[in-house]
Amino acid sequence: MVGAALAASPGNDGTRAGRAVDPAWPEVHWPLAADPAMEKRIGELLARMTVEEKVGQIVQGDIASLTPEDVRKYHLGSILAGGNSDPGGRYNAKPSEWLALADAFYQASMDGSDGHTVIPVLFGIDAIHGQSNIVGATLFPHNIALGATRNPELMHRIGEITAAETRVTGMEWAFAPTVAVPQDDRWGRAYEGYSESPDVVASFAGAMVEGLQGKVGTPQFLDGSHVMVSVKHYLGDGGTSGGKDQGDTRISEAELARIHNAGYPPAIAAGAQSVMASFNSFNGKKMTGDHYLLTDVLKGRMNFGGFVVSDWNAHGQVEGCSNDSCPAAFNAGIDMLMAPDTWKAYYTSALAAVKSGEIPMKRLDDAVARILRVKMRLGLFEAGKPSSRPLGGKYELLGSAEHRAVARQAVRESLVLLKNNNAILPLDPRKTLLVAGDGADDVGKQAGGWTLNWQGTGTTRADFPHADSIFEGFEQQARAAGGKAILSVDGSYQQKPDAAVVVFGEDPYAEFQGDIPTLLYKPGNGSDLELIKRLKADGIPVVAVFLSGRPLWMNREINAADAFVAAWLPGSEGAGVADVLLRDRNGQVQHDFKGKLSFSWPRTATQYDNNVGQPGYDPLFAFGYGLSYADKGDLAALPEQSGVSGQHALPGVYLQRGMATSGLSAQLHAAGKQAEINAIPTASADDSLRISGVDYQQQEDARRLAWSGNGTASMVLHSEQPLDISRETNGDVMLVTTLRPEQLPAGAKVTLGMSCGNDCAGKVDISQALADMSNGKWGRLGVALRCFAGNGVDVARVDDIWQLQASGAVQLSVSRVALGASNEVDKAVTCPASQ
Repeated sequence: MVGAALAASPGNDGTRAGRAVDPAWPEVHWPLAADPAMEKRIGELLARMTVEEKVGQIVQGDIASLTPEDVRKYHLGSILAGGNSDPGGRYNAKPSEWLALADAFYQASMDGSDGHTVIPVLFGIDAIHGQSNIVGATLFPHNIALGATRNPELMHRIGEITAAETRVTGMEWAFAPTVAVPQDDRWGRAYEGYSESPDVVASFAGAMVEGLQGKVGTPQFLDGSHVMVSVKHYLGDGGTSGGKDQGDTRISEAELARIHNAGYPPAIAAGAQSVMASFNSFNGKKMTGDHYLLTDVLKGRMNFGGFVVSDWNAHGQVEGCSNDSCPAAFNAGIDMLMAPDTWKAYYTSALAAVKSGEIPMKRLDDAVARILRVKMRLGLFEAGKPSSRPLGGKYELLGSAEHRAVARQAVRESLVLLKNNNAILPLDPRKTLLVAGDGADDVGKQAGGWTLNWQGTGTTRADFPHADSIFEGFEQQARAAGGKAILSVDGSYQQKPDAAVVVFGEDPYAEFQGDIPTLLYKPGNGSDLELIKRLKADGIPVVAVFLSGRPLWMNREINAADAFVAAWLPGSEGAGVADVLLRDRNGQVQHDFKGKLSFSWPRTATQYDNNVGQPGYDPLFAFGYGLSYADKGDLAALPEQSGVSGQHALPGVYLQRGMATSGLSAQLHAAGKQAEINAIPTASADDSLRISGVDYQQQEDARRLAWSGNGTASMVLHSEQPLDISRETNGDVMLVTTLRPEQLPAGAKVTLGMSCGNDCAGKVDISQALADMSNGKWGRLGVALRCFAGNGVDVARVDDIWQLQASGAVQLSVSRVALGASNEVDKAVTCPASQ
């Protein structure tokens, strides 16, 4: 039978074999022996299934773009909840709403009333650091912090807890663990990697897989308390040139195997049920279309016996493909295509490709057999609806005391002490402590990206009912010891404290929105540094607690503080910071520092990729560095020359405080003439648009645009070099304008556009959205990039990234233009809305 034959040879996918596999790739033992009874059942199902039913199994759609009826009608094999996809479109939907949704999709997949073959649906979710999409779930530190613990046993327990809390809300598939080996810290996903060291990543991968799935050969393997994994992102995502997300990894095949493949052999040996293919390219070839690496290496040499799933519309980036159609990716070895918002078009095109022979039936049968095999190992055919399974609806497990204790342990063990002059730490909780900085009492900031939504932004304290902020941890312990911890974000105080703890760092981000041009912390913004210096000038000892998803150059802040702690992104259990930084009530050390750097700390802001083991390795703090209380922690003053020259703009920010960012110019276009805006106030050549300065948060940090109603002038942000925003367009990324409508006459029309040269432009009518915002208040208006792409813009070569035009006597004030997520806007323009 087809199933039995394929089970005996995991790499046999029904397509032509590629070139001989390089010996640099290891052979791996797949731990699951062929199950004759299962293979017989799979063979019988394949013989009974129609082509339409088989094609449905290889398609995965997003819950924001389909319904349970779609799953039933198209026989879809899987659904996912993307980072911004939630029940009812609300990021803070209740756990019970998630479970009800899971029930609805499962029951639809099991409805065979029309006579079709019944196959249960798989529900996948980005459980990145715990079941992090769900309000009340335990949020573990991000992987960069976990790497600092060097504790694989802890990873195993974290996997178990994540699996349990995921099952509570109805999903059986976690898109984790990430086993990237980041080599350039500018990459916006660096915090998803455990370490720059392949050895550390390899030591964690198998432990996390077994924690999530259970151990092969035991009754716990893929039982109702565990989930299946997606080990990701295969392969080389952490090695892209320039640290660019979805970019190109240009290294030798031997380096790819030695560095970036490190986590896959232990994960496969632990029985990982799926691997997620990466967006990135390897030496110019998109991984999602690479038959050699997907089929010959992964399924062949490494004997991977699960199925391969692609990433969010990644197939659309394969040469010759689009989001709607890509036989090449499937034939290369992708078994399940993640087509979140294009699933119906992809289903239609894949069905046609099978019927035409472009996709061989043997390849389709192999993919479907792999998917069915995993579903049978999970017991989904007999499991019943998610709410009836062992942990379904046991909401008391979300953020339970036992689970939070493990997360708090992870926080304690991940903290890395870089400086402790005069042994200022640990602090005495019996004294008066000032806790300052914008990260002191902000759980969303300490949790980082992939928290309740994709970018982790826009959350409130109420969204974290089972959590402690870092300040709350200090306050609880100081109060219990007879001391006092006072929260003052700006560092002001009535009575001089005995010491201050300043908590600050990066704001939440995810994926490409987190890519940065240099490792300079907050270029052009020294507010955190000034806060530390001001407290020091008052004679107050200062401990700096830095929240970040990567090591950054911040010698000035390290110099200014008496002690410096890299706290990474600790998640929901901020109290774990106080456990280490405070003595107990008797003056003794509670918990010592255990964390050791899993990423080298840069000597300059341009030392992007100086990794352990490389020639010329010379960081400021080496891989493995981390003080304990037994060490002498005095640190001499560090050089304060960053190595950065000129202005460096944040990626995806085009107008900041009313000024065009580096590489862009603000222009006025009118009556066929273009003029650069070099001074304020100014006006277009035909005087139909006047621009003046206006205050928003600072003096003249915004621009007021006043159209006379005569003419069609526009303000434009023009890029000196064409911008490629194709990767950002793949999803729900928006062009977000921070503005305030001042005057919007009835019948006036306002459009927002982009252009990419002659005869390449697109506009979106934003008049109604502005009318809805006409309340005299500042707000953020968002237009999805796909609106422009669907309206004629070639998003791979945009030169005018923002064109604001009005007809009528319209007045608007604008402060900022940047890319952002849908949950960051106050008003979103619905696609399509074009002229």
